[in-house]
Amino acid sequence: MRFELTPGQDHDSVTGYRLLHELDVCPGEVLADRAYDTNAILGLLQSRAITPVIPSKRNRRVKRSLDSETYKERHLIECFFNKVKNYRRLATRYEKTSNMFMAFLTLLSIRLWLK
Repeated sequence: MRFELTPGQDHDSVTGYRLLHELDVCPGEVLADRAYDTNAILGLLQSRAITPVIPSKRNRRVKRSLDSETYKERHLIECFFNKVKNYRRLATRYEKTSNMFMAFLTLLSIRLWLK
């Protein structure tokens, strides 16, 4: 797992494309929400023989099929973010520098993983 801190005005798909492009390992599937349903990301995944488990955006003309059973596994990430938001220090951004924020996020992630 890797954390990437981005500016609030950046769209998820821009950072997502860059992270997927830098990915060293080739997973069998990539689970993501509708924000990542872009032609660039889908093309990158197809070129690497990775199955996208990404629901189609509402404005996409041709809807792709979705493996709903696999997509349900995305709840693990959503639950992780819910647990992180329970810590007020992270949710309210007490840490002013990005280094301290990432350090606390890393410590919290280790703590949650060890529970």
